[in-house]
Amino acid sequence: MNKKLIALLVIAPLLVSCSGQKKSQYHEEWVKDTNGFDILMGQFAANIENIWGINEVLIAGPKDYVKYSDSYYTRSHINFDSGSITIETIAGTDPMASLRQAIITTLLIGDDPGNVDLYSDANDIQISKEPLLYGQVLDNTGQPIRWQGRAASFADYLIQNKLQKRTSGLHVIWSVTIPMVPNHLDKRAHKYLPLVRKAAEEYGVDASLILAIMQTESSFNPYAVSNSDALGLMQVVQHTAGVDVFRMKGKWGKPSRSYLLDPANNIDAGTAYLSLLQKSYLGGIQDPVSRRYAVITAYNGGAGSVLRVFSSDKDRAFSLINGMSPNEVYQTLTTSHPSGESRRYLYKVNQAQRSYHRY
Repeated sequence: MNKKLIALLVIAPLLVSCSGQKKSQYHEEWVKDTNGFDILMGQFAANIENIWGINEVLIAGPKDYVKYSDSYYTRSHINFDSGSITIETIAGTDPMASLRQAIITTLLIGDDPGNVDLYSDANDIQISKEPLLYGQVLDNTGQPIRWQGRAASFADYLIQNKLQKRTSGLHVIWSVTIPMVPNHLDKRAHKYLPLVRKAAEEYGVDASLILAIMQTESSFNPYAVSNSDALGLMQVVQHTAGVDVFRMKGKWGKPSRSYLLDPANNIDAGTAYLSLLQKSYLGGIQDPVSRRYAVITAYNGGAGSVLRVFSSDKDRAFSLINGMSPNEVYQTLTTSHPSGESRRYLYKVNQAQRSYHRY
């Protein structure tokens, strides 16, 4: 969500209402923050490349939790899309101890990402009494893992029976891979249902649409980050949709990273932004199904880019859309939108939403 086109959509109306001084100040802060994030990412990637090698750089993403520890020599990777967990190490001294500790920590991480820095090797993960992966991973006896003792026993089993070894450059990489249960996606979706239903009722957005957006954006990964610094379950960007939502709530500025990484805040902000698209930016579309298609596409690429598919004149774009059937609107957006990502996004979210209508 919230690529460069959304920046134009959100920032433009904000700046029009500001004085020249505030306009300049806001733009400078936005550029400064963006440049700072780019520098951080570059330094982080360089640290990984220096230790693991250029072919082994792995960084967290919207559907991938990746956490380094042990001075970057050990890492945990949860692929929330495919449902697999890989823990691996290139530690030269006692690699099995490093691997064992990383397995235990990964199995017991909590669902609050606010205090975990995915862009460092800091050992800042606190073992939780309510692990994020509880019920999504079963040990060798078929039991879910909540406590450290069971996690440690499972780690010992994995190292003894599932240990893998490969080489990359000069490194020997030791690893174990843990499959998640087949319905892991549904289990995570169910976990966030109370928050989704609350936001749906408050903002007048279908719960099924919120869930479909969450699945498409992050596969219900609360640690989700992206190279555009989109954050959390619904991949909200501080400087664009975040600013717009804060303005809607009567607040100045932008939400912090820790604010958007909190699942409750993230779902609230993402749903509020959907309501803005639905009721304000694209409220001129009369048919609710056609408007839903436009809102989904706009969540990824911006409302302005959606309207320009039909006409460079906003009023004429609304008129043309209102003269089309919902199927014609869908076909136009999935074939004529200039962004291939946005074209695919509408298809993915629309397909996903069908499976959530029961909610």
